[in-house]
Amino acid sequence: MARYEGSCHCGRVAYEVEADLSRTITCNCSYCQRRGSVLAFSPATSFTLTRGEDALTEYRFNSQKIQHLFCETCGMESFARANAPDGTPTVAINVRCLAGVEPTELSPTMYDGRSR
Repeated sequence: MARYEGSCHCGRVAYEVEADLSRTITCNCSYCQRRGSVLAFSPATSFTLTRGEDALTEYRFNSQKIQHLFCETCGMESFARANAPDGTPTVAINVRCLAGVEPTELSPTMYDGRSR
């Protein structure tokens, strides 16, 4: 686990998170495939929104369990909130929004969200 800073494109929404980037995923569900993000998951207790709670817009689809959060100014989803399968509040981080991280240097695992 390492500490990272992340933000949306315009910087109105910003956060700090402790995450393990050795276990990232890409997903082929109807939403993630279009968005093209690389995801890392952290417990909500390892995530601090430092700016922009008032700038977030929510989108939910399918089972309505994931709170996809977008900056209302630039439209970027830099993170989402949900519960892990064991019920732990979790944050899904769009690794492409983390400062100093080069996503092409990671080796994400493919997750078959389309079949779930």
